[in-house]
Amino acid sequence: MAPRPPWITSLSQAFVAFTIEFDNEAEHQLPHTTTDYGRTPGAVHTPWLASMAMWFNCLQYVGEQGIALHEMRRRARTETNLDGMQRWGYVYLTPDPADQRRKPPKADWLVRSTPAGRLAQKIWQPLLPVIEARWQERFGASQIQGLRGSLVALVRQLDPALPDCLPIGGYGLFSSDPRPKPLRKAARKSPPPAPGENLDVAALPLPVLMARVLHACAVEFEQESSVSLALSANILRVLDERPTRLRDLPELTGISTALTAVGTGWLARHGFAVLDTAPAPDRGRQIRLSEKGLVAQESYITRLRELDRSWRQRFGAKTIGALSTVLAPIVRDGTPEKSPLFRGLVPYPEGWRAQVRPPATLPHYPLVTHRGGYPDGS
Repeated sequence: MAPRPPWITSLSQAFVAFTIEFDNEAEHQLPHTTTDYGRTPGAVHTPWLASMAMWFNCLQYVGEQGIALHEMRRRARTETNLDGMQRWGYVYLTPDPADQRRKPPKADWLVRSTPAGRLAQKIWQPLLPVIEARWQERFGASQIQGLRGSLVALVRQLDPALPDCLPIGGYGLFSSDPRPKPLRKAARKSPPPAPGENLDVAALPLPVLMARVLHACAVEFEQESSVSLALSANILRVLDERPTRLRDLPELTGISTALTAVGTGWLARHGFAVLDTAPAPDRGRQIRLSEKGLVAQESYITRLRELDRSWRQRFGAKTIGALSTVLAPIVRDGTPEKSPLFRGLVPYPEGWRAQVRPPATLPHYPLVTHRGGYPDGS
């Protein structure tokens, strides 16, 4: 039998699968526009299609009367791609008519939803329990209840200030502090709230529980790593000192071609890898790890083991063991041949994922970017 993948990998792949299934259903119901695959015929309001992350870090907080930008950031506990959400047609910014100041700061302006944004809200909000119910039917109610229970036990011990989604990755796809800058400054003046204070952890949606655990893992991993967990777990992991063609990386990693280019470029610029032209008869570019990259790759493996050991000591070996055990039959090896997750990833015929090559694996850690928040960097 193949060795069981690390529980952080399995949890990452479960999170990616849940998000893709959510996104596929949202795309099926929401009139929309895509860059490469056109727009919904006959629809009036067609926002540019975005992923579940944009619900969690923005649209869920925008009520009928709008919300002050600073308050939306406070509630989300992370940043959104506000320029994108405006450009894509979901929200717009406007001064608060009740604010009599001559030039109120942008942070006090109101974020309001457009007609397309309000339609997206009606579609996205009820989808979370719908997808979770599908998972109960597919994997068994007791299995998903076990997954939820093990995550709840872990999240109750984590920082309650963690956001409900994975933050948009920064330069090098590093995970940020879970709180926006104003909240980080405030946290220096007063102690953080006790874990679980004013937070009904048991009521959190399944992807929120998964995201909180994964983000806490990434923040801790990156405190002593020169490469982000997202890049380490995906691109750095599959490379070695022998050249690999860039065009092969999406299939090896499960991440998009665009994010492959971003990630390999970052690794090369920082001396972890060497990019050059593939010799004939191959075409295109290839990449190999430098000595520095090989050390970073070994460090990734070591840090993952250390993180697992540390979490078992701090949060309980029984808690981490239960999570690992319950994930195993759900995820298996994360490939289409063996992972039950792929049964829920078949896109609708008109969906954009039906027009591209299906993934050969799922990412070993989600890559959420400003490009719409998709968990595989699409």
